[in-house]
Amino acid sequence: MGPHQISDSWNDAAVPLHNGHLPGANGLGRSDVEEEHRSEGLVLIVDKRALERECLARGLIEHNPTLRVSAVGSLDEIQHIAGKEEPSAILVILGARKVSEQSVRAELTDFIAEIGTVPVIVVVDSDDPGEVLAALECGARGYIPTSVKVKVAAEAIGLARAGGIFVPASCVLALREIIHSTANGARPLAGMFTIREAAVVEALRKGKANKIIAYELNLCESTVKVHIRNIMKKLKATNRTEVAYKLRQMLL
Repeated sequence: MGPHQISDSWNDAAVPLHNGHLPGANGLGRSDVEEEHRSEGLVLIVDKRALERECLARGLIEHNPTLRVSAVGSLDEIQHIAGKEEPSAILVILGARKVSEQSVRAELTDFIAEIGTVPVIVVVDSDDPGEVLAALECGARGYIPTSVKVKVAAEAIGLARAGGIFVPASCVLALREIIHSTANGARPLAGMFTIREAAVVEALRKGKANKIIAYELNLCESTVKVHIRNIMKKLKATNRTEVAYKLRQMLL
């Protein structure tokens, strides 16, 4: 199974972006020629949605003007955009698709194997720890949830290009909660909450206010409130106090 199979999910026309400029008649913007000598390696973004991929490309360039970014609509177009130059990183935008699904997992594994040493980073809507682990098992060098800011995405790319592996901080917090719960014999919490909810649960147990939780988890306060409502629903609690009480009971 090669890139042409997974590309069925990304089949729109592509327009490459180089240093934030659309290419001219010769395929390169003027700034490409002027700044080529100080540009970093080529980063490829693969997303069938033209607006989203171009917005992400421009956001990355604004964060780091030395980046050269090409945004394409399908994996098949990578070789046409990259030419003879091997890209330094490839971002595969999966959106709402789940890496844990057998078809997606197989396609991603085959693609990463065919790409070779080029680090592949997936951008996915979910930040569930199971999805993160599935992506890493496929060989991905990074997992970026769409809830993070462009700055975080740029840092994740830099880490992957340097040989590291990026996972969201919320995943680490959720794993810490799972480990802590397991150590205390609190098996009821395992699998009950999503990765983001688990991080909010940990904060609620410490009595933190919504504004503090939002700041520490890099979320909007309105998003924190949504997570708290979901947590309350799962625990069948009517307020924060009852949530904290039930969590303490579960962890005894």
